[in-house]
Amino acid sequence: MDKKLGLGALICLIIGSMVGAGVFSLPQNIADQAAPGAVAIGWLITGVGMLCLALVYQNLSIRRPDLDGGIFTYAQAGFGDFVGFNAAWGYWICQMLANVSYVVVVFSAISYFTDSPGHVLFGDGNTLPAIVAGSVLMWALTLLVLRGIHVAAMVNIVTTIAKLIPLIVFCIAVILASHLKEFSFDFWGSQTPGLGSVMDQVKTTMKVTLWVFIGIEGAVVVSGRARKRTDVGKATIIAFTGAIAIYIMVTLFSFGVMSQPEIAQLKNPSTALILQKIVGPWGAILINIGLVISVLGALLSWITLTAEVPYIAGKQGLFPRCFQRENGNRAPTVSLILSSCLVQLFLIIVLFKNSSYLALVNITTSAALVPYVFSGAYGLKLVLSGETYDKDSARRRRAHLLIAGIATFYGVWLVYAAGIEYLLLATLMYFPGVLVYMWSNKEHGQRKLKMVEKVISVALFGFAIIALRMVLNGQISLT
Repeated sequence: MDKKLGLGALICLIIGSMVGAGVFSLPQNIADQAAPGAVAIGWLITGVGMLCLALVYQNLSIRRPDLDGGIFTYAQAGFGDFVGFNAAWGYWICQMLANVSYVVVVFSAISYFTDSPGHVLFGDGNTLPAIVAGSVLMWALTLLVLRGIHVAAMVNIVTTIAKLIPLIVFCIAVILASHLKEFSFDFWGSQTPGLGSVMDQVKTTMKVTLWVFIGIEGAVVVSGRARKRTDVGKATIIAFTGAIAIYIMVTLFSFGVMSQPEIAQLKNPSTALILQKIVGPWGAILINIGLVISVLGALLSWITLTAEVPYIAGKQGLFPRCFQRENGNRAPTVSLILSSCLVQLFLIIVLFKNSSYLALVNITTSAALVPYVFSGAYGLKLVLSGETYDKDSARRRRAHLLIAGIATFYGVWLVYAAGIEYLLLATLMYFPGVLVYMWSNKEHGQRKLKMVEKVISVALFGFAIIALRMVLNGQISLT
């Protein structure tokens, strides 16, 4: 029996990873930081940047079919083991934090049905009952993935189709209900205190717009399990096109239904309250049911991807050998169980720190920046060096140079837009990886850290200490 993943399964894996909780809260998350004009510019930058990154992934999957795992193996191939390890480590952290955010938001959505003004059970998804129930859910999905990646992929196809129905209903409703008067009110945010300049508004929206695209590399990560290698690039482009169309309609047309200040004050999932205003109470019920289904599907996708990254890194010698272990269903057991244990630890931290969904989003996107930057940079390096381009025309090579250059510049822009606070938090998460890298090197009989690696490690340690002190002193908030 062929248990490889076909084009449809790969598309659903990417959409299931990208279109999770974020899209249902996009109107409020965006309106809280920007007016319609700045949002349009933000989507233009994000759309071009992520399209170029998707094209880079498509190109690399064809030119380097030997590199399974994609997002960090590209960093390793282009810039060495240390950079490759940190890309894998950062992406692994990003995946685990994404899982935590999904657990939090799914029970925040369920609270719509269980909570009342005098009775709070799940609240914002960070209460004790929510964390306990979320832990049970997370381990149940872990057991499902242990039955095999193909089983999880088939379940994900069903949840992906189910989640798209309420989103399509919402998009149609806001398009029909939009009024130019609402949309044009304070188009650039100049009359709204606290939004700042247009450039400041664009910068502050970047983490949110990046968050809803994290997962675009899903097919690349599991490329070793694809039935046809060419399907990896096709799935990435198809999923990107569908996702950005939904995102733009959800955010921009919402400004035609309610003003920016009104949307900014909404409780999440804000799409529920917007649809409720258009069609009545059943709209909020539909969106909340859709959110629960969507997050369950996204959580399943991300648990699958979370296990795959350290498993492939273990096979390639970047992570310790124990991560290579599989069960009879070819599911990466050690990688999967350890990842879920760390997600469980993060959930406990959420409980005691009372962390919010949006705080988790900002930390997660900061952790994802390193692998995205180096993926684009490797595509740029291939074009400049001419490797794999012997039979390509000069015109084709120039086109690939432009695409890879934009993708790399976009990644660097995101680092700038992230802000010092979340970059410091990222170093706090990256530094423990140095110790794991040294353990892996010793296990594989490799020599000690090079001088440049030592310098980077010392810098990471210093910034991590600063970040830890700022967290303990309350200068950096996790809520």
